[in-house]
Amino acid sequence: MDSLFDAVAEETHRGHEPLAVRMRPRGLDEVIGQRHLLGPGTPLRRLVESEAPMSLFLWGPPGTGKTTLAYVVAGATERRFVEVSAVSAGVKEVRAAIESARRELGMSGRQTVLFVDEVHRFNKAQQDALLPAVENRWVTFIGATTENPFFSVISPLLSRSLLLTLEPLSDDDVRKVLERAVTDPRGLDGKVTLAPEAADHLVRLAGGDARRSLTYLEAAALIADGEITVETVERAVDKAAVRYDRQGDQHYDVISGFIKSMRGSDADAALHYLARMVEAGEDPRFIARRIVIFASEDVGMADPTCLQVAVAAAQAVEFVGLPEGRLNLAQAVIHCALAPKSNAVITAVDAAAADVRRGDIGQVPAHLRDSHYAGAGKLGHGEGYKYPHDFEHGLVRQDYAPAEIRDRRYYRPTRHGAEAGFADRWTRIRAFLRGR
Repeated sequence: MDSLFDAVAEETHRGHEPLAVRMRPRGLDEVIGQRHLLGPGTPLRRLVESEAPMSLFLWGPPGTGKTTLAYVVAGATERRFVEVSAVSAGVKEVRAAIESARRELGMSGRQTVLFVDEVHRFNKAQQDALLPAVENRWVTFIGATTENPFFSVISPLLSRSLLLTLEPLSDDDVRKVLERAVTDPRGLDGKVTLAPEAADHLVRLAGGDARRSLTYLEAAALIADGEITVETVERAVDKAAVRYDRQGDQHYDVISGFIKSMRGSDADAALHYLARMVEAGEDPRFIARRIVIFASEDVGMADPTCLQVAVAAAQAVEFVGLPEGRLNLAQAVIHCALAPKSNAVITAVDAAAADVRRGDIGQVPAHLRDSHYAGAGKLGHGEGYKYPHDFEHGLVRQDYAPAEIRDRRYYRPTRHGAEAGFADRWTRIRAFLRGR
């Protein structure tokens, strides 16, 4: 406390903080989630249990506990806590915070936790200003970021720090956060109850973000009449509950409607089902995987770029996350829905697999077998193989398939979209290879 006025201001403000602030854990044992970071012997445990300063980055989605962990480290070790926001602070503020920490360390021996939130927003000069404090261990530096630090943090700073990755909270974790807040004296102190259906709805709305779940819970509690129901949450958050069970019929029905709408080229219907899944808290990676599968199963060679778009969307979702990742998913959905359709790819591979299961396998022709090992020549492996690149158009007539299935036809291209061109080419190539 720097002055009497600070003490009075803090006392006046106490009890009026947002619920998410009041429910901030006071020790590592109160932290919900992030079990991979909190076990015995982990860097965070060592930081709390020892007096040695340490620098680390906490990287994870919003509401996963980055600020909470920084406060816990400071409180559990009785270190002085100084927070700097990269949104508003510049080099001057950073240097002032470091100089203050050096003075405190010199006069009392008390260490300082310098917490920089949204550290990825600092430019190179601002990050450079942190280097002396980190290198000389004048402070215990903790930087929080929602963006990949390998792209947003300068290498000298990152190499001198530990990088800890936080994961989105599970549904069970968020539910525990809500239940604790309802009964804890620091929270709602049992003045309201939370209906199970309302808890489920809050969990879906939170999307793995504990802070968001507590913000919505607090808003609902303000208008609740003894019990927080689904209707209470809908009125408080102005967001209707999406009837969707990730483990039940709705999950399978909605994803089925989603796939069949894309297959039927109805982009609007497909976007509706996409929005239902996203708003209900469905794992975006699951949606992305279904789109990638669809791109080959239902579009295939009719538009080969569809798979590229689908894979790019899946990678973007991993990189960006929600809510922005829904844009990447929507782009892929529209592309897939409007693309010409062909199921020739899945039909071809299924037909080939059916022959294999029936035992129609045969021997690999001798001239195609591996000839790179000692003794292969004596067995006749590779003998007579014709290297296609040595021939006009890169084509040469020779047997490629086992004799048993030489005349089988698996790939039967449609005349839809780009596949019409592949169909013409495959017809000519196949006729040439088969000697017709």
